[in-house]
Amino acid sequence: MHLLYLDDAGSADNKNEQYIVLGGLSVFEAQASFLTNELDQLAESISPANPQDVEFHASEIFARREHPWNKMSKEEAQGVIKAVLQVIAKSYDSACVFACAIHKASYPNTDLIEHSFEDLCSRFDRYLARLRLDGGRQRGLIILDESSHETTLQNLTKDFRTLGTKWGVIRNLADTPFFVNSKASRIVQLADHVAYAVFRRYNASDTQYFDIIASKFDSAEGVVHGLVHKQTINPNCMCPGSLSRRFTKNRPERASSPTISDFPTL
Repeated sequence: MHLLYLDDAGSADNKNEQYIVLGGLSVFEAQASFLTNELDQLAESISPANPQDVEFHASEIFARREHPWNKMSKEEAQGVIKAVLQVIAKSYDSACVFACAIHKASYPNTDLIEHSFEDLCSRFDRYLARLRLDGGRQRGLIILDESSHETTLQNLTKDFRTLGTKWGVIRNLADTPFFVNSKASRIVQLADHVAYAVFRRYNASDTQYFDIIASKFDSAEGVVHGLVHKQTINPNCMCPGSLSRRFTKNRPERASSPTISDFPTL
């Protein structure tokens, strides 16, 4: 079973933020315990007496308002976020990340979480379909942080499996999404950091977190499938997700494929 853990960053109601992001990572079920252990060890280095009380929530770490982050300098707190992202960067080759960044003003009167969830469901389904073409027989399951969207997203997934998304019927998911308390799941905490890293890149032009996991986005044949930037303000966007699709669409048949290092930073 391939597990896609998702969380969101940004707020649809915050007028000071231009973007909202849904993102996370896909891991094979047997890999989840290894990643959990890695974060447990990091938590123990921060709070040896009570490591189980340390929840890695990127925006709270960045803000440094609550314990134990309020005891850290700005550089120390940012170092924790980077250490969490390094757990993803150094993980199994089969682990990959997905994210959908939506420019809010480009999609007025739209439920942005539903919109991004539909997109990532389709991307995860196509990722699983590619694995099946290579001989894989595993299905997928989506796990999200508990939220007010729980009922809506579960019902959406049922519709995707029968009526389909904008991109086709979902065929490779084993069940409707499961929702868990992020404090109880280290992998959801990793998903939170993926979403936050992508949010900082698009909302604040801050690439220091994104760059750590940039090579982990699902990609195939030169196209970065795992990252989508939804916006209507810049048809020549140079971010990895947008640029790789334009490059692939316009390249000669024998042109070499770009790698993540070919993409400019902000």
